[in-house]
Amino acid sequence: MTHITFYLDFISPYAYLAFEELPKQLMGISHRVEYRPILFGAVLNHHGHMGPAEIPGKREWTYRQVVWQAKQMGVQLDMPLAHPFNPLSLLRLAVACSDDGAPNRYVCETIFRHVWQGGYAADDVSRFAELSSVLNPKHNLQNEDIKNQLKINTDQAIEKDVFGVPTFLVDGKLFWGLDALPMLRDYLMQDDFFKNGGEWDMASHVKPGIKRK
Repeated sequence: MTHITFYLDFISPYAYLAFEELPKQLMGISHRVEYRPILFGAVLNHHGHMGPAEIPGKREWTYRQVVWQAKQMGVQLDMPLAHPFNPLSLLRLAVACSDDGAPNRYVCETIFRHVWQGGYAADDVSRFAELSSVLNPKHNLQNEDIKNQLKINTDQAIEKDVFGVPTFLVDGKLFWGLDALPMLRDYLMQDDFFKNGGEWDMASHVKPGIKRK
């Protein structure tokens, strides 16, 4: 059975779409998915990057693209009232629903749809209270262990060279983005592209020509 670690943040529409699409891409493959919520903003800060929604032009393109992609996929996606938003409470809620920082699929699905269906404010306090009541977390969200576990999830992702969400980790290989799901499936189906010394490994041998300061 193949173990897949899915690094996600509920703030990302691409992570939501990848979450909905993943079961289709894994059909016929023996697998176990471990869902790991991480703080995307901390990953961006570590790498010195800006998020797509923080860059004029790219922000508008991102929203247009994800709405179009959702329609193509047959997935309901309604932009929340405001984006980006602070996802910390949602991430801690997901972590608090587990004993090891890896919530189950039902928890992740419920939170993703809380954000991306209906067009509501993702960080509305009353809606969050209702969501918490539905999920009934095992642990108190304000518990320092829960806050630390989210940080551990994020730090471990960074240590593994994760630079964005969604990212899928399999056998030490990282697959980033919604559009990487077919590539992930090819790997799991043992496509020759991924053999040792093959085309997958070639990317690490390309030398940088110039570096921007």
